[in-house]
Amino acid sequence: MSLRSIAEMSDLIQKSRVSPVEVTRECLETIERLNPTLNAFITVTAESALAEATKAEKEIQAGRWRGPLHGIPIGLKDVIDTAGVRTTAASAVHKDRIPTADADVATKLRAAGAIFVGKHNLHEFAYGGSSLISHFGLVRNPVNPDFVAGGSSGGSTAAVASGMCYAAIGTDTAGSIREPAALCGIVGLKPTFDLVSTSGIIPLSQSLDHAGPITRCVEDVAILLDSITDTKANHRDSLRRDISEFVIGVPRKFFFEDLGAEVARSVEHAIEDFRR
Repeated sequence: MSLRSIAEMSDLIQKSRVSPVEVTRECLETIERLNPTLNAFITVTAESALAEATKAEKEIQAGRWRGPLHGIPIGLKDVIDTAGVRTTAASAVHKDRIPTADADVATKLRAAGAIFVGKHNLHEFAYGGSSLISHFGLVRNPVNPDFVAGGSSGGSTAAVASGMCYAAIGTDTAGSIREPAALCGIVGLKPTFDLVSTSGIIPLSQSLDHAGPITRCVEDVAILLDSITDTKANHRDSLRRDISEFVIGVPRKFFFEDLGAEVARSVEHAIEDFRR
């Protein structure tokens, strides 16, 4: 069940066919089973997550459904402040740092009814592309634990790809959402600069940092983006736009020369898919 999309699961939750408590408990069980290997979470907030899920269930049963994130378990990269829950940036310097207020993006997700199951591991201070360097240990790729998960949002992408949560919010300064999402086989979006508030997020570069969604499908990215931005746009409407006139450029120099054969084949297959 935990590998369903948010769009699918939210429909089941709204219709009371599935309980937020049941969904949250399954994610927590998956964390307990897989996190010792993948090390995707620094902090797991099981007790508060189940309390939030119980509250969400009562609200939905009373007809107060808040939207598609209501009752959905998600995680946050551990540079995003959460009131009363430590935010470490995967560093010994901040290992006991407990914020007194939520980051703006966390506030918006709480208002949407999302359930926080914990804080994700990362490359220390979000400064690296492998998630191998963390005070709390390296992150492993759920596709193959012998591979890196990418970074710096490697814990977030590993958690989402393996079903430990339905989505995550990561940060991206120079590829830190997009690269690990690609390595873990899921979807990550770096939004337009300043579209999503970075207030309350431990910075790497304030003029370059972005916060954005990590999910298992494009529709779920749109659902999260609707919840964490102040615009009134329905981003799912964009999924129905005609893209036949779009042109995708493929660099033929300084791109394929150092690629491994397996990766090069995957890129070529993706290019052919887009051509069709």
